[in-house]
Amino acid sequence: MRIGELSRRTGVPTRMLRYYKEQDLLHPERTGNGYRSYDVSALQRVQQIRGLLDSGLTTEIIRRILPFLNTPDEIHLHPECLTPETAELLRGEAERIQRRIDCLAGNRDAILAYLAVVQPEA
Repeated sequence: MRIGELSRRTGVPTRMLRYYKEQDLLHPERTGNGYRSYDVSALQRVQQIRGLLDSGLTTEIIRRILPFLNTPDEIHLHPECLTPETAELLRGEAERIQRRIDCLAGNRDAILAYLAVVQPEA
């Protein structure tokens, strides 16, 4: 499929798909006329990339672990992938994500406390 169809089917703009290629996350083939050609597995790969980006991982980390992932909802790192450097990067990312979660939870609690004061019956 061409990049426009991949974009339509995944909801990811073509500009982002090109960026994923630049970041070595997607590997389309080139047809004789120069168009990018993606096979059907690119649909799942784009979902994985989006999910990992949405979770806060950087493209650098995603590039390291992507070859070892099975499906968009499973992150099972193959032992060969988990070098000490990658493990440290993942630990740092997990800690950063936890800080974000803690901050968001604090903000949610503050909003709910405010609402409880101004709208006690709700």
